Amino acid sequence: MDFAITFKGDISPERTVALAKQAEVGGFKYAWFFDSHVLWRDCYVMMALCMANTSTLKYGPLVTNPGVREWSVAASIFAALSVQSGNRFEVGLGRGDSSRRMLGKKPMTVANMVAFADAIRGMVRGDKVEYDDTEAEFPWANGYEMPVHIAAYGPKALKAAGEAGDGLVIQLADPGLVRYFSSQAIEAGEAAGRDMSNYQIMSAAPVWVGDMKKAREQTRWFPAMVGNHVADIVEKYGMDSPDIPQSFTAYIEGRKGYDYHEHADKDAEHLDFITEDIVDSFGILGPVEAHVEKIKELEAAGVTQFNIYLMCGEEERIVAEYAEHVIPHFQ
Repeated sequence: MDFAITFKGDISPERTVALAKQAEVGGFKYAWFFDSHVLWRDCYVMMALCMANTSTLKYGPLVTNPGVREWSVAASIFAALSVQSGNRFEVGLGRGDSSRRMLGKKPMTVANMVAFADAIRGMVRGDKVEYDDTEAEFPWANGYEMPVHIAAYGPKALKAAGEAGDGLVIQLADPGLVRYFSSQAIEAGEAAGRDMSNYQIMSAAPVWVGDMKKAREQTRWFPAMVGNHVADIVEKYGMDSPDIPQSFTAYIEGRKGYDYHEHADKDAEHLDFITEDIVDSFGILGPVEAHVEKIKELEAAGVTQFNIYLMCGEEERIVAEYAEHVIPHFQ
């Protein structure tokens, strides 16, 4: 089991670097960054700074999308960060939620996302890639085979993640739902003739070590954020679709809307419909022992990387708690 942290880009550069260094020393393997350039500072500038101050930690966007940067520009950023970090760069990819909606645009299609994944892999490797009636080739690329992890919940996106991704990103820490979603991606990959033995499954969610009342207050924002994706899936497939578990869709029935200006904000005004059992299910909360137990359940469900959405407050303490009390159980 690998461990990771994710930043959303709203804390100071100095503190971000310090947290990355703390995480690296503490046994974390990845530091991911939300890529939503309107809401928060551009994540790639911050990654470059963190890379220069760490030696083993891997970095990447979680997630980027095909619709906010010209594809050769995006690939050039990825290839440059790979070269200068010694290939400590990977990509988390989605259709585009907040970064698109903040520009008044809708998420991209699954097919477009898959085409983008293939294109950026090729350009980072150094291949000549044709796309959108043009072509690009980086003579300075170093041949790096950049992993691309695809975020998905819906049947079509899960199929694409299995067929075209090196891993699956699931924004949940519910072992049953993780197993349900990941099995669809793996089965799709196998049906396409892929070797899925090294396929990566990431569970990404907030955590809070300590009092449950405080923990729920600090992490209630997360199911509301996931609810945006659930609402899209319900709109497409229906609330009672046999392809989507009701335990995943039913909780948004009281949802009245979502203010993207308060995206991933623990003090947002749109959290009233979130119940305590959903908060408890989607994140990992409570004493250290509860964290170890639930991560072992996630591991048994096939998770290969647990990624802490590190944006709930007391970030340094949370990293320290995991480094000292949780990660050693999985080494």
